[in-house]
Amino acid sequence: MKFTIYQESRPGGRPNNQDRVAYSYTRESLLLVVADGMGGHLHGEIAAQIAVQYIIEAFQRAAKPVIHDESMFLSRSLGNAHAAIQDYAFDKNLPEAPRTTIVACLIQNSVAFWAHAGDSRLYLIRRGRIAQQTKDHSRLQMMLDQGLIDEEAAARHPARNRIFSCLGGSHSPQIEFSSPVPLFADDLITICTDGVWGNLTNEDFTGRLGDANILDASPRLLDLAERHGGLTCDNLSMLVMRWHDDYADEQGSSISTAAMPDDGITTKMEGFARQRSGSDSANLSDSDIEKAIDEINQAIQKYSRFDPGK
Repeated sequence: MKFTIYQESRPGGRPNNQDRVAYSYTRESLLLVVADGMGGHLHGEIAAQIAVQYIIEAFQRAAKPVIHDESMFLSRSLGNAHAAIQDYAFDKNLPEAPRTTIVACLIQNSVAFWAHAGDSRLYLIRRGRIAQQTKDHSRLQMMLDQGLIDEEAAARHPARNRIFSCLGGSHSPQIEFSSPVPLFADDLITICTDGVWGNLTNEDFTGRLGDANILDASPRLLDLAERHGGLTCDNLSMLVMRWHDDYADEQGSSISTAAMPDDGITTKMEGFARQRSGSDSANLSDSDIEKAIDEINQAIQKYSRFDPGK
């Protein structure tokens, strides 16, 4: 495999960051994951952390160096992540489990498979156009589908952030799965939270990322979204991957997995970051953060014996 990849997560105008973003790859398989947590006093980011960490760790266990059933892997890993969030809430005696959106994309043999719940989005950009896009699991999207509202009104609607499917919470998620999608040289897969797409147009994505060096263009696109979001801008997280032809000349910024051993794996996953003063998380001590991490690991460990996709 050859690809170029960029990921970043920012708090925007919010006191703390409840988004999580990660990727992991072996010689023959690549996984991309983005989550947007919902819930007060650290719980939203714990839900997002459990979801992303569980799915990444499941990939690390199962990709040797490929996942043998891509759709089953996505189904079981997202389902187990949902159960782990609920177990965390039960163990902590929370009145309701925290929630998180999720988008996970698995790429093998130049074919992409993805699954999502909520309103974080995946865009497949090909030849300067959006070839495919996930559909938000939101009440606003349902109103658009039913013709009750137009795009202009939707951008200002007070219910734009209300979603009906997620990991965690009190209901089972409605997870939507893509068909297998072959990738071609220079295809872009962009995954982002609503803090990004909610402050941009489709033309911003296609025009600014299309043929550009994504390592330069992606942070500038995040800058634009953050400016449009203003002082109350939501958390912004984005993961952009450009797929390269295996026979193309290797670029300095691209990753080639050809020399990786069968059991080799590389992962980039961000966890708890220092929060802005005045936030709930800023008032937590190092021991509080360490305790939260331990509780996350305990919630995940229960389901780690169910290795999806082997």
